[in-house]
Amino acid sequence: MNLSTKNGAPRFEAAPERRPPTPDLPLEGLIALCHRRWALPVLAELARAKGERSVVLRHRLGAPPSALRLTLDELIAAGRVLPNPGYGHPLRPEYVLAGTAEALGRSALILWDLIRTRRLETTAGRKWSLPILAAVGRRPTRFHVLRSRLEPVTDRALVLRLKGLQRAGLIERSVRDTGPPAAAYRTTDRAAFLLEPIRRVARAAKAPR
Repeated sequence: MNLSTKNGAPRFEAAPERRPPTPDLPLEGLIALCHRRWALPVLAELARAKGERSVVLRHRLGAPPSALRLTLDELIAAGRVLPNPGYGHPLRPEYVLAGTAEALGRSALILWDLIRTRRLETTAGRKWSLPILAAVGRRPTRFHVLRSRLEPVTDRALVLRLKGLQRAGLIERSVRDTGPPAAAYRTTDRAAFLLEPIRRVARAAKAPR
């Protein structure tokens, strides 16, 4: 598919309408994981340190205490994090990755370090950012296809996150020369380094056994 320009805006040349194939990537676990802003960095830090106290996590990540508490509670409920049974003080609990979440923790650490290196923490930490990047990939993808892949995302949430990713230079929007014209989204070269690490997290984030 070739690109042309019209009035200074990129446009796809006319081509037979084809629905991009559904990726063989399980997105449900990634969507659930990204529901909390601090879930991915918490998993990354627990993988890095092989366990950590909540006060250290809070200071290292800059996370508000209440948000960190909710994140840890949800990760425990999901079977991804456990209170360290070898660390006894109830007022200074330590947390470790569950055995079933060790692969997820390693993948989260790789991804989060890449995000930090590029100073994308604010953008990547928003609720739908990483699932959108995973769902879009490198193919031009229509809005209704993304909405279907990312259920239960709302239209408003999807529009806002797509715009935010465009501002960050991670997503580009082009118009397909069809009747009527239709917008499609694809990741940019700037986002390419994130795609495979996100896929690894998505595969590892399937519901724990």
